[in-house]
Amino acid sequence: MTHYLEFEKPLAEIEGKAEELRAMARANEEMDVEGEAAALDAKADTLLKELYENLTAWRKCQVARHPERPHCKDYIDALFTEYTPLAGDRNFADDHAVMGGLARIGDMPVVVMGQEKGHDTKSRIERNFGMARPEGYRKAIRLMDLADRFGLPIVALVDTPGAYPGKGAEERGQSEAIARSTERCLNANVPVISVIIGEGGSGGAVALATANTVMMLEHSIYSVISPEGCASILWKDSEKMREAAEALRLTAQDLKKLGVIDTIIDEPMGGAQRDRKGTIEAVGKAIEEELKALMDRMKGDALKKERREKFLKMGSQGLTA
Repeated sequence: MTHYLEFEKPLAEIEGKAEELRAMARANEEMDVEGEAAALDAKADTLLKELYENLTAWRKCQVARHPERPHCKDYIDALFTEYTPLAGDRNFADDHAVMGGLARIGDMPVVVMGQEKGHDTKSRIERNFGMARPEGYRKAIRLMDLADRFGLPIVALVDTPGAYPGKGAEERGQSEAIARSTERCLNANVPVISVIIGEGGSGGAVALATANTVMMLEHSIYSVISPEGCASILWKDSEKMREAAEALRLTAQDLKKLGVIDTIIDEPMGGAQRDRKGTIEAVGKAIEEELKALMDRMKGDALKKERREKFLKMGSQGLTA
């Protein structure tokens, strides 16, 4: 059953009517409803295009969080071969919110990692809704150490509302783990590519997205705080999330203009959830092309220097000495 977002309700009615007609025709073979159903399909296509051509920042947040969007595991399963996962942080536990390991994309050996939200109630609870604890970031550091040791490029798939803010996570050094993961990204001697595939929330996302190239899917979001959290702090009213979403400049289009990200990957009309296979293929193609370009252009210290300079320059435009 298709999951419709709040702003898609008019679309749901039209597509529902078309499906009802076809269901009636299947039950009664003498009925000919294809012409009427096709007209409804055309009307739905037009409405879908209108809805998605000018999405507000808040609506993009809703699309980025859509439960039927492909998640990290979907990309790994579809794009990467010979995947051998790494488990645990050699300190406390194995955090299932972060997954990763050795793999190949095309003919290139890589280390792939990312946050996994889960796809149903059981897996979402197991994956903690993609919110990593300190051991998740320490697992990511292990993966990056492995990549450096064997000279393998790093591919990170980012999809998290933020790092887990629970008491236990804080007691085990959440902020320190995030900082060390970010530092490890900066100091990697191999190409690092990050793709924001859904939500990129706060330091929990930056810890895997401090890369040579940061790409975003067209309707994904990347921000220092969620719109609801921002609204609660600034206006003491979480219902002001629409205004907060606009102020945060969290869309791929805004962030590309600001120089925070490098590339926007187009999504199918209606979002990644309407064509999961097509979206995954587009992301795979973008990753392979960028990996080849980075590996041909730079090595070792040059990669590290470019990455550090890129992040040091952010926000400095227009500042005077």
